[in-house]
Amino acid sequence: MAAALLIGVPAAAQETYENAKIITEDLNGTARYVGMGGATDALGSEISSIGSNPAAIGLFRHSKVEGTAGMVTQQNAADYSRGDATNLSFDQLGVVWSKRTGERSFLNLAFNYHKSRNFDFILSADDNLKAASQNKLTYMKHWNDLLFKSNFDGNVMYDSPYVTCNQLDDIYMRNLLPAAGDGNYYYYESSKYDFDRAHSGYVGEYDFNVSGNIDDRVYLGLTMGIHDVHYHHSGDYTEAFNPNPENITTMNVWDTRKIKGTGVDLKLGVIVRPIEYAPLLVGASIHTPTFYDLTTSNYTEVSDGNATVWAEEPYDFKLYTPWKFGVNVGYTVGQFMALGASFDYADYGRTDTRVNDGGSYTYYDYYESSSSDDQMNDHTKATLKGVCTLKLGVEVKPIPEIALRAGYNYVSSMYDKDGYKDGTVNSYGTSFASATDYTNWNATNRFTFGVGYKFGKANLDLAYQYSSTTGDFSPFMNYMDMKIPEYDNLVDQVKVDNKRHQIVCTIGYTF
Repeated sequence: MAAALLIGVPAAAQETYENAKIITEDLNGTARYVGMGGATDALGSEISSIGSNPAAIGLFRHSKVEGTAGMVTQQNAADYSRGDATNLSFDQLGVVWSKRTGERSFLNLAFNYHKSRNFDFILSADDNLKAASQNKLTYMKHWNDLLFKSNFDGNVMYDSPYVTCNQLDDIYMRNLLPAAGDGNYYYYESSKYDFDRAHSGYVGEYDFNVSGNIDDRVYLGLTMGIHDVHYHHSGDYTEAFNPNPENITTMNVWDTRKIKGTGVDLKLGVIVRPIEYAPLLVGASIHTPTFYDLTTSNYTEVSDGNATVWAEEPYDFKLYTPWKFGVNVGYTVGQFMALGASFDYADYGRTDTRVNDGGSYTYYDYYESSSSDDQMNDHTKATLKGVCTLKLGVEVKPIPEIALRAGYNYVSSMYDKDGYKDGTVNSYGTSFASATDYTNWNATNRFTFGVGYKFGKANLDLAYQYSSTTGDFSPFMNYMDMKIPEYDNLVDQVKVDNKRHQIVCTIGYTF
């Protein structure tokens, strides 16, 4: 394989599986919120509910400040030099200012930062390939006239209505597949693969809230959220080739990617006490899409042990998440017990991936227009689906100073069981891709426990969370030729998991 420098070859992600990493959320916040499984939305007086049901801030009767930090560790994580299985985390900092405006009415203002997504995770998989390979898929995409057609002039590969090449396709076609030097193109079959990738970074959410109540029966809240994205991954993918005339034994792909940017959304909430003086509270919330403006960049190397090819380039795009709806209920038994339940729904198949079309200057500012990437959005609709989140929580106070908490979450799967990363979608998201792997994650179960101690106006809270999900990993999409079986390029899915333990500690003060 001849060494080459790819200049000007795009290398960015605007693709369903990459986007899915950004738009999902963790259960994170104060130790009380985590300890009760996040089921405090209707109970109120919990600052972390600012981002789920803004009306919960309307139940505060005193001002308060809280801060939270902790540690997250991944169970059964592979020993991978580019990642750490255990990481410290600063998770939350917020303040509520409560002002009485009437005999039974208050106006509350609040600000809260919390880490809505913690990307720290090591993903590892390995399996036999049975003569399939990543570069064979490239060959079939671009040189098998039975299904696909493409134009390639030996220097630049052009998109056609039938197939779209990605960065790895370009590298393989320029350097690996014509390795024999006779003007013909070949593919190399593999016996096995090894894959390791370390993810890191976070999405930080800054929420600004105004809320209040009407006669202590109806509570209303509005939250504006600003989301700050910092995502990074670094991974190695290696294939062991079957014997071949060029004596190429292995192929390694090293890929790093960064995604940065910001987003904004609005959240509206209401909580109602349907029976005056009764301890029952019922709430509802609606979240607008988060309107993200993102930049992604990567550096990718492909090497056969003799020479290395690399490419890199940034790319800007926009991403709009779906609307989200929630209903919640809370019930208290005197000062002894609090029970909470919440149900949220968002249809992630309606995520809107958008292409920046350019912009123009107005008198005041620069305006950049965008349009929906219809081809990728169709792929998203076929791959992602609606997600239901059930949150249950309980808090018991055996004495006024001590609180014991427990919670449970069930988050249904976002991915269709037949979904896959389609490397033939005619979209910038495919052209700018530098990885072919994907994972269809199943439902997530979270179990939480917590304890709190109040001394004077101060409080100290601890919580533990165990989160578990499994998934089906594939290093690349399958290709099946209906006429010539030897062209089949099929790979089995491998079971992977993401099991995490989290400990958080919150210190607060009421004033």
